[in-house]
Amino acid sequence: MKVDFQKLQIAMANACMNKGDLATAAGISRISISKYFSETRTPSPKTIGKIAKALNVPVTEIIETK
Repeated sequence: MKVDFQKLQIAMANACMNKGDLATAAGISRISISKYFSETRTPSPKTIGKIAKALNVPVTEIIETK
């Protein structure tokens, strides 16, 4: 499972959240969020679920689908 960062940014805009807001809402460190966005670290499925829940969207809305 891989995050589609363009979709994630759209979901963040819809929720009026920045990276710091998302980190707080999802219970994830800001450093981890930054690493996910720079693609130096890949979030686990559990973390992707936390991010989707914080944004109030289904996981399928923020991951790559092929």
